[in-house]
Amino acid sequence: MPRDLHVTIRQNPSADYTRLPLQTRPDGLPSKERAPLDLIVTLRRHGDELNVAAFRTGERTPGNRMHRARLAVSAPKLLHLAARLRSVWRDRLIGYDPDPLNPYPFASTVDFTPLAAVAERKVAELAEEGRYFLETMFEGSDRSLVLFREYLNRTLTEHGSLRVSFDSDLHLPWPMLAVESERPDPWADFLGHRHQIEQTGAAYPPIQPPNSARARPVTSLNTDEQLTGIGRAPDVRKLLEDRSQLTVRTESDLLLKALSAAVLDEDVMYFWCHGQFVANDSPYEQLAVRLSDDRHIDAELVRRHRRHHLDRPDAVFRPFVLLNACHTGQSAAAELDHLGRALVDLGADGVLGPQIQIPQEFAAEYAFAFLDHYLTGEYTAGEITQQLVRWFAREYRNPLALAYSLHCGIDSILELNA
Repeated sequence: MPRDLHVTIRQNPSADYTRLPLQTRPDGLPSKERAPLDLIVTLRRHGDELNVAAFRTGERTPGNRMHRARLAVSAPKLLHLAARLRSVWRDRLIGYDPDPLNPYPFASTVDFTPLAAVAERKVAELAEEGRYFLETMFEGSDRSLVLFREYLNRTLTEHGSLRVSFDSDLHLPWPMLAVESERPDPWADFLGHRHQIEQTGAAYPPIQPPNSARARPVTSLNTDEQLTGIGRAPDVRKLLEDRSQLTVRTESDLLLKALSAAVLDEDVMYFWCHGQFVANDSPYEQLAVRLSDDRHIDAELVRRHRRHHLDRPDAVFRPFVLLNACHTGQSAAAELDHLGRALVDLGADGVLGPQIQIPQEFAAEYAFAFLDHYLTGEYTAGEITQQLVRWFAREYRNPLALAYSLHCGIDSILELNA
């Protein structure tokens, strides 16, 4: 005779059929996604050992297997190289100080063309440092490593602009790395100039209700009032006021209150504030940002305020986050999650931040250019970051846009009503 079966639902991605399937864009492609990624490179850490793999979408690999190898370099060595590369950019470019009458010229202006000859020499040196990083990362005589190195270098150099995701356990300055090519132009050797680049590595984000297209995006400006008059910062605020529904927060209590709410339905969260590493009782420093008050907002504080909403079907938190504060694209140690990683884990659609200490004039200029493009709803974050690398290089001979890296978000795009 018929009888009811006892069923235990272990996963319920549709929330009892209360959530819609992925929406489609007017061009017929899935919302938030224009095309499959061109190249995925995975870097997995097991103790100090590192295993790497790579594949291109739709590509048949040798023997129906992925290109993979074990790196000869250790994880601590690679992290040391990353820290060194960031220091080189800081000391040899931003810290360049040849003339007491014009101190730190590359830190005090956006336009490097008056010092174009010097800037070109600096860029060539930084490209060589980026090549050295990649060569050291993949050096070794093991056959699988040799074949992997040849495959990756061929893919990155022989193909035009690719959409590349580094799914990595180590957060590395990928756009600042460079390949060896036959081109005479060192600018074109940087990965961030050649390709659209993102770093991933986080687990699946919380499942959230689908985006609904709006006529006017919802944004927030989370800022330190002492920075409001620097460079193009007033223009950035006016841009957000004119083209979005803007909320301004200058105190940490307001930001933490917003993060504590189940629904924080913003399309863009923009942080214009200070970032710094804060010492505590552990062996590691923690990256934190600070608004107008003196509270340090780090990854753990953000997690604490949103931790109860991760599995709530009615919770909403999916902004694209522009963390325009120094160092926010990195962490102090591999054992710690940086602030961007925490925001992605909590549901952010992507996080863009600098790998190094960025001069404030340039940071404000970069923010205006990025948001001016992003708020149109016509371009993905991956497209814009690559466009800005090329634009600042072409117009100002300035390589600092390469220091901005995406944590997820290569496909992030505003869904706007026509």
